[in-house]
Amino acid sequence: MAAANRLIVINDGPDANKAGKTVGCGDKVPPEYQDNAQQELNKRGMTVKQTDAALTAEQRQAQAAEAEQKKAEAAKRTEEKRRDRALLDSFTTEKEIDLKRSRDIQQIEVNISAQQTNLKNTSDRLNEIKTKIDQLTRLKKPVPDQLNDDQARFETEKTRIQAQILQKRKEIVERNQEYDDMKKRFLELKGVAPAAAPAPAAVAASPAKK
Repeated sequence: MAAANRLIVINDGPDANKAGKTVGCGDKVPPEYQDNAQQELNKRGMTVKQTDAALTAEQRQAQAAEAEQKKAEAAKRTEEKRRDRALLDSFTTEKEIDLKRSRDIQQIEVNISAQQTNLKNTSDRLNEIKTKIDQLTRLKKPVPDQLNDDQARFETEKTRIQAQILQKRKEIVERNQEYDDMKKRFLELKGVAPAAAPAPAAVAASPAKK
């Protein structure tokens, strides 16, 4: 197309991609309008080429954020499918999930039992040390540094064991919730409705007073 038969129309609105004032500029685009939306018209006024405006920094940022969100959502769907497949490959019945839960919880309870034994031994030793310190104090005798060090050490150890026991008990609650969710998802994948909760027992009506 010859230059004389070509007209470029530029959108000069507040948003380069929305309706606004148009500027006819012949067959060349001035430098100040290079990023604006452009239409190239032939001599009959028909659009033969259209160019969108360059994205602003905010638009590029929003576009990148949207792409990142879509990527994260796709990764999440892929992970959910993988977990569903692993769930179906690992269990064939609801009962198998309950048995696996029982084994896992039992292991945690064994650990708690061992920690409770350690806690008792530590507490007993700490009480012995405190008794010795109290006796020396009542007799107004100096307390050996070793006794003070032992007291501090066993107090620290007692606190540590107590925290471990609390953590293990919390782990039991979390593990039970995991298995509840796992069983619910397993039944959904199998197309089985979860068992309904038992209805509350009816309360017998009190005999009317005469």
